[in-house]
Amino acid sequence: MHRGKPAQKPAQKPAQRPAQKPDWDDFRFVLRVAEKGSLAAGARALGVNHTTALRRVHAFERRLGVRLFERLPQGYVLTAPGEELMRTAQQMDEMATTVERRISGRDLRLTGSVRVTTTDSLAVSIVPGHLAAFRAKHPDVHLELTTSNAVLSLSKRDADVAIRPSGRPPENANLVGRRIAEIAFALYAAPSYLAEHRTRDLTRHLWIAPDDSLAQTAVAEWMASELPHAPVALRADSFVAMRTAAAAGLGVVALPCYLGDLEPRLERMRGPVANLTSELWLLTHEDLRGTARIRAFTEFMGTALTREHRALIQGRGRT
Repeated sequence: MHRGKPAQKPAQKPAQRPAQKPDWDDFRFVLRVAEKGSLAAGARALGVNHTTALRRVHAFERRLGVRLFERLPQGYVLTAPGEELMRTAQQMDEMATTVERRISGRDLRLTGSVRVTTTDSLAVSIVPGHLAAFRAKHPDVHLELTTSNAVLSLSKRDADVAIRPSGRPPENANLVGRRIAEIAFALYAAPSYLAEHRTRDLTRHLWIAPDDSLAQTAVAEWMASELPHAPVALRADSFVAMRTAAAAGLGVVALPCYLGDLEPRLERMRGPVANLTSELWLLTHEDLRGTARIRAFTEFMGTALTREHRALIQGRGRT
């Protein structure tokens, strides 16, 4: 009997790999590049190099099969799919930051890092000595200092503690802290400048003024109100730079007394100025105030600034 060939089994298709799911880092790269407006700035915010950021963004776009950014001369601009993904990434970022804050808030160890943000004027005057004293007392707590006139977000964990001037109490209900003192301001100039310009008429003096980046500061608002047409010899984006320019004899400058009174090359020309004031605040996020190292730092710094520098801050003389 003739036997037929055995029936052939149908060929099996090769198993398909499951699609690789994007991880949180993919969203973080898109979010930072979109926020900063350029690949280089986004890479710096993430602590990676330009090439890594470019590779990650391109790989994410290939995986999704969509273009997330338009590469324009003025920077990286989100496409419509990119904007939709951006909204999701922002929600994820907010949730991740909230979880991180709340977990950190339960940390009872006096170890780890404390990220502090303050202004350049405070960083070169009354803050550094207390940072050194705190480190001597708590050597296992590592300090990170960001000196910027831009207001960093405590809610997003850009910093853990802020030591900042402000003309009003913090409006964010999630921030807690204390008002250290009222900040007094005075007018300063170099003796060489004052020897050549003896007039008491402020409108006839040359002025060193804040530029547009400092438009919301007490000094900028006072000058706009009191001296709108006074001649300006120099504008700067830093009160430290303004102090240095005044010490070189360029003109008159309005400075917080804790900055101006500590510069031996300057003389007080007038002040404290009655209608030119601000307030010094020490702030953290409410989720972090239970963290041992944050609580230790804010209590130490608050006490030190109040005890040792209140008179200087309020314009009542050097300490």
